[in-house]
Amino acid sequence: MGILSGQMTVRRYAVDGEVPEGFREKYVEALNAYGFREPFSKIKKEEVEGWCQVHNLLDTDFTDLNQWLYNHYALFCLRVDKKVLPAKLFRATLDKRVRAWCEANNKERCPRGQRDEIKELLEVELLKSTLPRVQTTECVWNLAEGWVLFHSHSASTNDRFRKLFLRTFGLKLVPQNPLDLLDDPLAEALERTGGSSWSSIS
Repeated sequence: MGILSGQMTVRRYAVDGEVPEGFREKYVEALNAYGFREPFSKIKKEEVEGWCQVHNLLDTDFTDLNQWLYNHYALFCLRVDKKVLPAKLFRATLDKRVRAWCEANNKERCPRGQRDEIKELLEVELLKSTLPRVQTTECVWNLAEGWVLFHSHSASTNDRFRKLFLRTFGLKLVPQNPLDLLDDPLAEALERTGGSSWSSIS
């Protein structure tokens, strides 16, 4: 569990709002509602997101409180899956199939419409056998003190996390990290040059 060991490369947030009475039952329901679910289609490239448990990214049922709630600390992960085709292999296979079509049809060049059709069929074929790229990012929420640590400096991942947290719990996360308050280009420049030193938590 990276958030509990090693370098603390985290962003810290204050939770804007109060934890409601009976939060255990409500948050079990909320986490299960927004837990990660496998996509219905195996041949599309869209990203799929949801919550999973820290102990195993395949565990997405939060009914057992002992698996994610430790006293007043909630610990869970943001999981994002995306299918990405290997670009070089895709281009090489497409070129080979286009050449085969030209030979079979005694043509010097493949018409654009035909090439697009070959490309579309190849994409569907490869997506069926391609495993998704899986990213998990841990977070810990101190329910008593109202702060959250998220184990990523990525601006896009943090933005995704804040939006899903709001949809799930109805609570807004307010950045407590100076980098979050800067314009994205400046924050990225500081991170690239090693100018950020927010690895220690104050």
